[in-house]
Amino acid sequence: MVKVKAYAKLNLTLDITGVEGGFHMLDSLVCTVDIFDLIKLKKRKDKLVNIEMHGRGLELLPYEQNNAVKAAESFINCFGTDGADIVIYKNIPVGAGLGGSSADISGVLTGMARLYGVGSDAELKRLADGLGSDTGYMLSGGFARLTGRGERVEKLSLKRKLYAVLLIPEKGVCTAECYKLYDAMPTSLHNTGAAVEALKSGDLQGLGSLLSNSLLKPAATLNPEILAAYAALESFSPLGVTMTGSGSCVFALFESPEFCAYFKSRYRGKCECLQVKTV
Repeated sequence: MVKVKAYAKLNLTLDITGVEGGFHMLDSLVCTVDIFDLIKLKKRKDKLVNIEMHGRGLELLPYEQNNAVKAAESFINCFGTDGADIVIYKNIPVGAGLGGSSADISGVLTGMARLYGVGSDAELKRLADGLGSDTGYMLSGGFARLTGRGERVEKLSLKRKLYAVLLIPEKGVCTAECYKLYDAMPTSLHNTGAAVEALKSGDLQGLGSLLSNSLLKPAATLNPEILAAYAALESFSPLGVTMTGSGSCVFALFESPEFCAYFKSRYRGKCECLQVKTV
């Protein structure tokens, strides 16, 4: 049996730089944080994939809609291995922009590679890119700058720790609807380059001031809870506040875990509140 921790991600910045081939082009500074789905994989003696989901209300997710199944089947088709019994314990909030589905895809690919002892990093990246725009990044995680559709990954070898509080509204945001609405109200942001430099130099105040997301306005239009969460975080004077992905999770960076814990102890809103640090 193989066990894999599949970590959530945060978009510290998300600039939309254009549209190519029907896809929005991104420039984004991302990091992984210590919320993870636990994935357990065991070999089968046939080519089948059996999957169980536990947590976050996904127990009844239809088999054909499960991206983790697609990841396992792609791996089997590519390398000719037998199948696997897979159990996923969901901890990453769903529909929040935290990359839970991408994390599970990358976690299953990583787990299958360990289980059967095949698959180079380049081969897994190619498979991952075919299953989701930022899934290749999720294979390795850490700090990175993503460009293109999210498939171009520039790793940033930094050991710096960031501390954040996440507020997750009860209602999620449909990614397709969010991008469609963005096209009707585009926002021109170009913060990623400066944010990368601030992070490299350890300028956390500067980094906080550059937190931004081109999809914030359309996402908040679709889900007004986002603005309420944003205001609640901003009222505690953090380093900065923004939304991750296409929402609905809003997060704030604070100087220390103690400041995060202080906010969490005082927060009285309706959102799920999580304290995290980078991994």
